[in-house]
Amino acid sequence: MKLSQLKREFLEYLEIERGRSVKTIENYDRYLTRFFEFLKSDNLSKVTEDRVREFRLWLNRQEGTKVGGRVEPMKRRTQNYYLIALRAFLKFLRKRGIESLSPERIELAKVPERSLDLITSTELQRLMKSPDIKTLVGMRDKAIFELLFSTGLRVSELCGLSIDDVDLTRDEFSVRGKGDKVRVVFLSPEAKIAIKQYLKNRKDMCDAMFVQYGKAAKKSTDLRLSPRSIQRIIKQHAINAGITRKVTPHVIRHSFATDLLSNGADLRSVQALLGHANIGTTQVYTHVTDKHLREVHKKFHNKK
Repeated sequence: MKLSQLKREFLEYLEIERGRSVKTIENYDRYLTRFFEFLKSDNLSKVTEDRVREFRLWLNRQEGTKVGGRVEPMKRRTQNYYLIALRAFLKFLRKRGIESLSPERIELAKVPERSLDLITSTELQRLMKSPDIKTLVGMRDKAIFELLFSTGLRVSELCGLSIDDVDLTRDEFSVRGKGDKVRVVFLSPEAKIAIKQYLKNRKDMCDAMFVQYGKAAKKSTDLRLSPRSIQRIIKQHAINAGITRKVTPHVIRHSFATDLLSNGADLRSVQALLGHANIGTTQVYTHVTDKHLREVHKKFHNKK
């Protein structure tokens, strides 16, 4: 069979049987297409270990992020995304009983330990207080901040919320996250108050939890805020709050996780609250919360 046909079946499998998001499928499509274009062939037999190695060398020489006046090479982590997509495709072929290169032959490049973009608790408090809650837009932004910090939601999960999804008579609600997995998240008293105030003052009939206002809203048929809009809102409030470092919805998610761990929550519970499939993803937060080790060292080391 042709690679193009097999790729189409693989993407359909991801969507229907694995329940992957549209964005994930688009990414896998892009990564595989680039590899097949490099092969210059639609023949599965051309997917060999040698060609994969040549593709890796080619990726390593591609341009990546622009830093100042220079262009950095493509990051190892980005290169790995191509290899992960190819490995998943080959695993799918094996499942179908189609003979091809073994997915185990593709090893990922070693990448440096992921660093976290974090803000201090003082900066977080300044960010929370930035919205002007005398205005409807300010009420909305305050509700967004409190909900993000209370639940650790991903920005896509936040944007996907409808009013009916959140029962304010309860302290919890279910959210559908990556891989179509459902998890329970919890509302703080501050989040409940902020959301209640925002919804009470809304006049529109849209069922989305968070909607846009101003000129953009008048031109749009869909009032629901997009992930990009949320990013812009947070960025502007960070500037208003005098925070010089980059602040994104994911930074607030990081703050949610580190706050839990710093206050004694166990890693497995934080994994469940964040909706991480693998606890290894959650472990990136542990080194940030190891400040107590300094206190232990100071208190107990070399005491006469």
